[in-house]
Amino acid sequence: MRPCVRTNVRPLVDMSFFSNNSSTFARPTSFFSNLSSAGSTTTQQQQQPATAVNPANPMNAVEVPGAPDDTVQDLKFNPVAPNTPMFLAAGSWDNTVRIWQVNENGTVEAKAMQNIGAPVLSIDWMQDSSKVFIAGADKQARVWDLASNQIAVVGSHDQPIRTCHWIQSSNYNCLMTGSWDQTLKFWDMRQLPSQTALATINLGQKVYCADVVYPMAVVGLSNRKVKIYSLEGEPKEHTEMETPLKYQMRCCSIFKSKVTGLPAGFAQGSIEGRVAIQYIEPSSTKDNFTFKCHRSPDLVNGFQEIYPVHDVAFHPQHYTLITVGADGRYSFWDKDARTKLKSSEQHQMPITKAHVHGSGNIFAYALGYDWCRGHELYQQGQGSKIFILSCAEDLKPRKK
Repeated sequence: MRPCVRTNVRPLVDMSFFSNNSSTFARPTSFFSNLSSAGSTTTQQQQQPATAVNPANPMNAVEVPGAPDDTVQDLKFNPVAPNTPMFLAAGSWDNTVRIWQVNENGTVEAKAMQNIGAPVLSIDWMQDSSKVFIAGADKQARVWDLASNQIAVVGSHDQPIRTCHWIQSSNYNCLMTGSWDQTLKFWDMRQLPSQTALATINLGQKVYCADVVYPMAVVGLSNRKVKIYSLEGEPKEHTEMETPLKYQMRCCSIFKSKVTGLPAGFAQGSIEGRVAIQYIEPSSTKDNFTFKCHRSPDLVNGFQEIYPVHDVAFHPQHYTLITVGADGRYSFWDKDARTKLKSSEQHQMPITKAHVHGSGNIFAYALGYDWCRGHELYQQGQGSKIFILSCAEDLKPRKK
């Protein structure tokens, strides 16, 4: 886990645009429809020959302009909705949240940026893409209203807030935040500017990761326990599990049942280069399993190098799995067939975060230093990089 560095807090209104485009939310006519494969993605940048591998961009992906000056901690596309353009948001250790628009011709435009004066540990979108929620290392949760470009504090904890997720249901809407103060809180947005917690759950351990797919929330804790919550009616604990992973959890992601379309289980990644697949109600004990990943293909000084799994994400239609790691690679997996579909070439920096757009056509991933090798290998000013590429074909399960 990267150490939390104290910073001087700047005014919340310190917002700047890093684009010359005056139309902050101009709408393209369709979604990235001209991209068919990672190798055929077009940009305005000069392309490498098909036979050459560019070490800075080995998958020939579209590089997002104006990436943060420090490591990206969270990365999310906005939800899919009619007549809504595609946006990508990133929260970083450089204290900023940045938003880009992904255009139909495959280009990416920087749109807006907010500096909250503290490292950003988690972000999420409101369902209608009108707001972005921000969890900060300064113990505060914020909402950024994109129409007014104003930020407001919606909640606070006694320690840094590790996760934030917007929950939208027929009965209530709220923001869920998980913190290192060992609590899970649910914030009522209707009472702003007052901070109103609808519920506070004492967990007894620090929150290391979380995910929400209504009506289920999964929260990974520092003692290797995973709590499952039902969000129907009001948040209530459904069950508690112990992860089969022997080392610290880094990430988790919920997957749905191919039959019912409802949340069925979740994947977890650990610092030991291993992923666990767990069902909430397995039909057989064999349904749950773990597998190794993000390890050196060859021995180094007689040993295999093991890298942390920094993020896991599921394809929204195929339910195939993406993992990214400190080895600078991403991999695609078919969890049902228990096979690897594809692995990327190695990038020059660790991959710290990834997200698949709700259309299932493209995914984004971020590169940056992750501190797993200590401060000795940190290079001042190396910043981060964000890439997007097509994934529709590569993430399809193989035909039996």
